[in-house]
Amino acid sequence: MSVDTFGEAPDAPAGRSGGSGRSVDAAVAAGEAVLAHRFGSTITLAEPEVLTGSGPATVVRARIASSPFGLPRTLVIKHYPAARPGLPDPFAQEAVSYQLFTALSAEDRMCPELLAHHGPERVLVIEDLGRAPTLEDKLRGSDARVAERSLLSWARSLGRMHATTAGREADFDALLRRLGGPVKQKKQTTAAPRELPDLLAELGVAMPAEVREFADHAWEQAPAGTYRAFSPVDLSPDNNLVTDSGVRFLDFERGQVRDALIDAAHLRVPFGSGADPQALPAGMCEAMIAVWRAEVSAIWPALADTDTLSVLLLDHQFTLVCLRTWDCLAAGCEMVAALVTWWRDLAADATRAGEHRLAGYADDVAAALDSRFGPGLALPLYPAFR
Repeated sequence: MSVDTFGEAPDAPAGRSGGSGRSVDAAVAAGEAVLAHRFGSTITLAEPEVLTGSGPATVVRARIASSPFGLPRTLVIKHYPAARPGLPDPFAQEAVSYQLFTALSAEDRMCPELLAHHGPERVLVIEDLGRAPTLEDKLRGSDARVAERSLLSWARSLGRMHATTAGREADFDALLRRLGGPVKQKKQTTAAPRELPDLLAELGVAMPAEVREFADHAWEQAPAGTYRAFSPVDLSPDNNLVTDSGVRFLDFERGQVRDALIDAAHLRVPFGSGADPQALPAGMCEAMIAVWRAEVSAIWPALADTDTLSVLLLDHQFTLVCLRTWDCLAAGCEMVAALVTWWRDLAADATRAGEHRLAGYADDVAAALDSRFGPGLALPLYPAFR
């Protein structure tokens, strides 16, 4: 059996984009061309500064040297290489994602504004949010209160993003079609449902029939949920800027409409898709879920019920932890401490939801992983909370 991995690719982390002199010059030239086309007059850019980002684009901050229009003093250009045949087009996904949000009011826009774009040139020009710190910076800082406020702001912005884009899948698909992107992208699949029980059995943990039934249900339900809204997919903390107006999301190269509860599950497995996740203090995850729920419950009233939300989140939490475990054990990664922590957390959440067989199994998996690779494995807290 294979299952949709929800657009995430844990076995293929995105590279970091840079920029040679030639690629920077090309990005600036493309930016000037698309701005001239957009505003009908020459706009000169100067002092390009390469920004490190995820994905294939060359990302440049540039100053507007001359313009007859009241444009911002600086802006950001993202210039993409040619699309790779047979693969999702990150330019199309990002351009459409920004278009979707630029149509909203500034209050509801949880990302920079799209100023101009051009499909043939494969270039985006977006608002420059300045040198604001990232959520990663706050988590690795020294102020626990600032880090806590930033996490709650992140959860609030995520909920606001879901609430303002719920029911707009047809708009997203139409915009994507105009740019030539496939509306229904080929699903990334994984052998995790088939292979993970055997991998864990090698550690001495057999999956009980009742847990296998729960697992089968979770795998089937996870990609087919009804609470659909836009997701950036990449929820790494370095892709979020902490601004005076709240957290703003960057990098929509894998942006898509999917079940919002997949994103919400990341509030229980914080930054589980990242390369170096660490732990949050007790109660922080549930506080983030409460903030997220406050934003979406007006759109999806059923989620205002604690028991309903808990059951739905547990399905997605389980599949997310299983995916990360399968990826790690199959590839020999070094994130075993994260796995131990996430299985223990899953056991606690399953107990609260009344899924006691699942809780017992999760405890057994955590103990087996710790026995084989430990002992005493556990994620450290992010530096701000130590």
